[in-house]
Amino acid sequence: MLVYRLGALHGQRIRRSFTKLDAAKREAKLAADRIQLGLATTLDLRPHEREAYQSAVKILESTGIPLVSAVEEYVKCRGLLSGNPLLPAIDDYVQRNRGVRTGARVPDIVTEFLASKKQDGASDRYLYQLRSDLIRFGESYPIPILHVKSDQIDQWLRAKQMAPRTRNTVLTSIRTFFSWAKAQSYLPKNEQTEAEAVAKVKVGDTETDIFTPDQMKKIFENSKPRFIPFLALGAFAGLRAAEIGRLDWNAINLERGFIEIRAGQAKTASRRIVPVSDNLKAWLLPHVSTGRVVPNPEIYKKITPLARKLGFEWANNGLRHSYISYRIALVKSADQVALEAGNSATIIFKHYRELATEKQAEEWFNIRPSTE
Repeated sequence: MLVYRLGALHGQRIRRSFTKLDAAKREAKLAADRIQLGLATTLDLRPHEREAYQSAVKILESTGIPLVSAVEEYVKCRGLLSGNPLLPAIDDYVQRNRGVRTGARVPDIVTEFLASKKQDGASDRYLYQLRSDLIRFGESYPIPILHVKSDQIDQWLRAKQMAPRTRNTVLTSIRTFFSWAKAQSYLPKNEQTEAEAVAKVKVGDTETDIFTPDQMKKIFENSKPRFIPFLALGAFAGLRAAEIGRLDWNAINLERGFIEIRAGQAKTASRRIVPVSDNLKAWLLPHVSTGRVVPNPEIYKKITPLARKLGFEWANNGLRHSYISYRIALVKSADQVALEAGNSATIIFKHYRELATEKQAEEWFNIRPSTE
């Protein structure tokens, strides 16, 4: 029989019985040591409790994690799993993320992604779009990409209060980024990415504004000479403003009658050939030089007040819209115009068909410099 008191002289009386004298002596020795150290109250354990404690400490030795920390983490995990067993959840996580490079943060992967796209030969315009969209996204979520969820992406897009078409464009950039990250093993390969789970918003049909032949004649008649190449290439070749800004005179072959839009200059990163109409040739001939055709690609901003002064508003992308509308009215082929304009036949057919008559188209492509 072992009898002792916990703590002070009048503390709790402990009484334990043993079947073996040696066992009782060992326990008495431990109790005496604890009492001597003043730890009787805090470290009084029964033999089986002490064995469990020592076993737990030994199991954790290889991890370097204190017993208390391990217990706290275990209890927290069980709470997150609503009391469900921890091991099956870990097995599922390991299977899903086998081979995944964990811990990589969004901003770091964005930098790697942009460098990869540049190395793959993406156009400057496309790289600018990706950089603009993804750097902002990465700054908002400087966390591991595995932790980014679809609802966070959706909330981020909504908070920007972008127009529906712009929002869908930014979402496309994010989806492309997440798909690339998946291919690089930053995300599980056998699962849909969180970006793919975010739905695009519906974009309603928009009116396609085009200039009339009379309006374009007035613009040419009242424009300064330095505006002419920009106006002519937009109105009679359908080039985008950004494409005109990157165009060199050596890409325009007036003798053979075509303009070469190289992959690095086009929005779609695809090379295309645009025919030079007779009236376009007539407008460009007096201005042929070397280097950039239009040194200032934002020259259209100076034309806007001119149009207003002449009695009409300058339509956004009006030159390109006008070219496509009059061109399809003339050639009657959405596929041909799509190749020339660097667009899809579906878009051409949906937005530009029957906006102009063949007679108006003939008048458009007969707008020429005056003999004076």
